[in-house]
Amino acid sequence: MNTGCHRPAQRQAGFTLVEAIIVIVITGILAAVVAVFIRAPVEGYLDSVRRAELTDTADVALRRITRDVRLALPNSLRVTTTGGMNYIEFIMTSAGGRYRDPSDGSTGGNFLSFTNTGSTTFDVHGPMPAMNPTVDYIVVYNLGPNHTPTDTAADAYAPADPCTNCNRARISSFTGNTVTLVSNPFPTQVPPLPSPSGRFQVVPGATKAVTYSCPTAAAGNLTRYWNYGFNTAQPTGFASGSQALLAAGGVTCAVAYAPSVGGRSGLLEVQLTLTSGSGANAETVTLQHQIRVDNSP
Repeated sequence: MNTGCHRPAQRQAGFTLVEAIIVIVITGILAAVVAVFIRAPVEGYLDSVRRAELTDTADVALRRITRDVRLALPNSLRVTTTGGMNYIEFIMTSAGGRYRDPSDGSTGGNFLSFTNTGSTTFDVHGPMPAMNPTVDYIVVYNLGPNHTPTDTAADAYAPADPCTNCNRARISSFTGNTVTLVSNPFPTQVPPLPSPSGRFQVVPGATKAVTYSCPTAAAGNLTRYWNYGFNTAQPTGFASGSQALLAAGGVTCAVAYAPSVGGRSGLLEVQLTLTSGSGANAETVTLQHQIRVDNSP
């Protein structure tokens, strides 16, 4: 007699091929449905990120231009459009002060001479401004290239260094409140043009003039140039000096400058447009900024 236990056959666990296919089909249908609903929000998010990046780049560039222009030497800002490019140029300043002059009531000390080229020292009223000896310049009563008479007498863009019949002198050294110049060009001005308020500005020799350039229509780069020297005519080519990209590719701009009646101030308007991508995927941001220019010499 067989007394052993009879064990029923066990069914093996798993998926059949049909079940696997059904799961794959259902999963695909669900994924397609979900994609239809989330595609637009995802694309909208990515577009907003691109717009935010473009806006940030444009805002930083305009803030940099604004900061520099507000440090511009009075009456040195000039704007030109040529060859499909806009150019904004000005002479940078880093500090300023007042020089000792007989008209201020001083009875002693070193006056800044407008009659004797051999007199190369003068005293500064108040704290000595920050200066870099042998490199930086002082400029007195800059009236710019459009003053009358039309010459270099009151135009810091005079290209020669040292210059004559001009208002720019290189600093040799300073001790206490006394500044020594490499040479004194002010007596050679025709006519001599001292500042009515005894003011002077310091121009950093490592920067000198600064230019911002950007395309008018065909998208390109927004570029800053500096330390290329002084030029009587506004330059549009820069074989020397330093340069840096503020925004690379996809940049266009519109620029307008209007000096005020009387010439003591001006308004620079800059419209910057940045584009990313092309065709239906293109994103464009336009920012416009007005910058007040102080032209009181």
